[in-house]
Amino acid sequence: MKKVTLILQDGTTFSGFSFGYEGPACGEVVFNTAMSGYPESLTDPSYAGQLMVLTYPLVGNYGVPPFTFQPNGLPDYMESDRIYARAIIVSDYSGQYCHWNACESLSQWLKREHVPGITGVDTRQLTKVLREHGVMMGRIVMDGEDGKEAGFGTYEGVNFVAQVSCREIVHYRASDYSQPANRLPEDQPAKATAPGKRVVLVDCGVKANILRCLLERGVDVVRVPWDYDFNTLDFDGLFLANGPGDPDLCEPAVAHIRTFLQRQDVKPCMGICMGNQLLAKAAGATIYKLKYGHRSHNQPVRQLGTNRCFITTQNHGYAVEPSTLQEGWEPLFVNMNDGSNEGIRHREKPWFSAQFHPEACAGPVDTEFLFDDFVKLL
Repeated sequence: MKKVTLILQDGTTFSGFSFGYEGPACGEVVFNTAMSGYPESLTDPSYAGQLMVLTYPLVGNYGVPPFTFQPNGLPDYMESDRIYARAIIVSDYSGQYCHWNACESLSQWLKREHVPGITGVDTRQLTKVLREHGVMMGRIVMDGEDGKEAGFGTYEGVNFVAQVSCREIVHYRASDYSQPANRLPEDQPAKATAPGKRVVLVDCGVKANILRCLLERGVDVVRVPWDYDFNTLDFDGLFLANGPGDPDLCEPAVAHIRTFLQRQDVKPCMGICMGNQLLAKAAGATIYKLKYGHRSHNQPVRQLGTNRCFITTQNHGYAVEPSTLQEGWEPLFVNMNDGSNEGIRHREKPWFSAQFHPEACAGPVDTEFLFDDFVKLL
């Protein structure tokens, strides 16, 4: 394999070997502590503009599932239509894979989508650097190239939501949806249903499993671009999806949400990840950037006012400052590691959100009941 180097913006370098596309890449270097789920993470639009470091040492041993799609355009196993992370960095890549649903290796997939992959990197040390310094820009260069002169690109100030959101309205009917082979109804608990109800989903970079979780509950979904004025549509509830980058760059979406909150005809609203931040901004709160973010499948959160704790999937670099929430709003969940906000709710109106991913994929499904809570409000 060809030698390759990761150069961080502070001058630190990590050497390894290429197992993906042999080409340069630059972006914000972030780490994920999950033990599995690399196909879902790579296709999560929230990783747009980032170089993804996986701390779990062995990656690739179960291959990659097929990129098959339902008639409505939803992928069966992935979280979007392509890889959104700019590169993947691992300690030990397994070229041999074994899984009932695998159709190709991680290396073959990366090469096909022109995404670099590095193996042989001390990802524990790299993670320590990122934890001490905080996330920073980095560049991947092939052997013999001078990456420093090429620059590191930019992440701050770039509206990645505008890059990954859908360009036009997309309609999904629950009656047209069928379960993928790995999500059999008999293996799952009973779900709340709301046949005939219509939910508008603001697409900031939505994961496919959010759409699946809504469709499985009998809800029709109208997916709109991030800056679309959804208040002109006829719907029963509002859903604010996840997405990449800085929520402060999404003011058009915040303005539409603020209008929604001021309507006389009160309708339910639920947000996830970026959706939590946008709802909080519309409620008057401020957002700040975390030092190195939360990206894993093992983040503990507690529902405030209770002793209920959950293990959650997370992928975000920004958080809500709960002390800036306006009257009528309160925190809903808190992170048990660092005390940061993990969700908000209105005390009287049917509006709430979660900073984590209750739809998981990959990761634990402990909090998928939040979709039931939302559907019951419709």
